[in-house]
Amino acid sequence: MSSSSSQKRVAFIGLGTMGREMARNLLKAGYAVVGHDVNAEAVSELGAEGLQPAASPAEAARGADIAITMLPDTPHVEAVIEGPDGLASAPPAGRLIVDMSTISPVAVRRLHAGLKEQGVAFVDAPVSGGPVGAKNAALSIMAGGDREAFLAAEPYFRAMGTTITHVGGTGAGQTVKLCNQLICGINLQAVCEALALGRAAGVDLEQLRKVLLGGSAASWMLDRLGPAMIGGDASAGFRIDLMLKDLRLVLEQAQALTVPLPGTALVTSQYMEAKAHGEGSNGNQALFRVYDRMTNRA
Repeated sequence: MSSSSSQKRVAFIGLGTMGREMARNLLKAGYAVVGHDVNAEAVSELGAEGLQPAASPAEAARGADIAITMLPDTPHVEAVIEGPDGLASAPPAGRLIVDMSTISPVAVRRLHAGLKEQGVAFVDAPVSGGPVGAKNAALSIMAGGDREAFLAAEPYFRAMGTTITHVGGTGAGQTVKLCNQLICGINLQAVCEALALGRAAGVDLEQLRKVLLGGSAASWMLDRLGPAMIGGDASAGFRIDLMLKDLRLVLEQAQALTVPLPGTALVTSQYMEAKAHGEGSNGNQALFRVYDRMTNRA
């Protein structure tokens, strides 16, 4: 614990699967953390570890050096910042708000403009690494916004991640994250197809996975999610619903910029099929069940 961190106060809004671990790591680093979440149980769970509860985002931000949000989608972030008792109504004393959710780059630029008029800096800093990365303080953090604001937020990022990069101006963080999700989605689809083909041909799937990991087909998805796909474990890590939301944002930005993304469109339709079959709350690896259904293995 450093003396500088122990003197700093963080308002943390959104204590779900990711936010809970990120707030916990800020506490471990010596920061005073005031938390708010619509789920009271999420707040009370961290209360035993030193988190101070707040009844609203505005209450959490009063006297804070920085306010951090980690929420499911664009409307949630907009509500937390602009709604009644939101952060815009009572900005942190440090005049710095960081959103670490994955949301629309268009919304980010609008929020930035509104907060700038109030003299409040805003950084969009989505993350990659999933629940495991959040728990181990090993997230990859891609930040967009003014350089000065990024530097002010960087010490807090270091309590939560290991790869921290200022990728450009406002909205650039979200754009980089959407590119990350595009690759993840299509890569996972490729893993599904390889396993479906190998299974149909009677190949041992675990042996197939190990062989592929030793060559140019190796990937994070094959390594980390392959065993769950082969074993039929659909337990939630990063949920189908959240990936579908991210892919929607990718396609929205692509449409706005007139960039054709046929591969992304295809895997998005498969995520929609998974959701339609009740897989929305399951982990990303449940995409393989789409291939179970297409090959009459369900």
